[in-house]
Amino acid sequence: MAAPVPLDPNLHPYRPDLAAEKLRGRVEAPRYAVPAAYQVTAGVCPLRRAPEPDAEQLSQALHGATIEIYDEQDGFGWGQMVADGYVGWFDMAALSAPVLPVHRRVSALRTYAFSEPAFRSAPRFLLSLNASVSLTGREEAGFAECARCGWVFAGHLVPLDVFETDPVAVALRFLDAPYQWGGVESLGLDCSGLIQTAHAACGIALPRDSYMMRDVGTGIGGPEALDRLQRGDLVLWEGHVGMMVDATTLIHANTFRMQTALEPLAEAIPRIGARFGPVLTLRRPVPA
Repeated sequence: MAAPVPLDPNLHPYRPDLAAEKLRGRVEAPRYAVPAAYQVTAGVCPLRRAPEPDAEQLSQALHGATIEIYDEQDGFGWGQMVADGYVGWFDMAALSAPVLPVHRRVSALRTYAFSEPAFRSAPRFLLSLNASVSLTGREEAGFAECARCGWVFAGHLVPLDVFETDPVAVALRFLDAPYQWGGVESLGLDCSGLIQTAHAACGIALPRDSYMMRDVGTGIGGPEALDRLQRGDLVLWEGHVGMMVDATTLIHANTFRMQTALEPLAEAIPRIGARFGPVLTLRRPVPA
């Protein structure tokens, strides 16, 4: 009998000294914990590898996201994002409780939360595409008041069930955005963050990391199937992912240019291959 496959610690909250109560019987730990629910009330909350302000950023949680916290240390909470299941350490100063219901999603690439319903008022922070807000019911001068946030231009908010229709068109809005490891915000993102964010704007939930995306949607094949690529298809390497704009052009957030860029796939494959190896798989997240 084959040995059981270990649970991915990036997606399952367990560590040597503590595990989530929901994992009892699946992992061994000296103690188990039930989470407390918090909500991101800053513009964005980094998810870090360790409870330190300079620790590696693994991902980000946008305003309005719900986080389940199992443990707190030195101002950081160890927990899990509800939306995509990613596990890490969150800055507790960016979180609040209780969790409020959210009513609208940010549809602009980025927009400000203002202190007053006026464009001349002091901005509190930026909200990026896919952030969610809780409305108070007050509107004034084209702005909507949002709890724990401020006043947001109503034209940049849409109902939670209103989505874009083309992930590629969304990704193209991020052209020239700086590369940021672990980023999913409009000010900077990484390769898988770009892909996840573009699909989330279209109501399509994809996992966070490139290695998690190797099984999404429908498989097209490996390197031998490059001639079958079309708009929206994913090209995955060991540690990198990009999306096809058309049959020959790739959009990806990359460290070669340190930004989101367009590149002929024929040029990208040998350059990326020198670092990450050959193309592993081609996937079609959305049916043609």
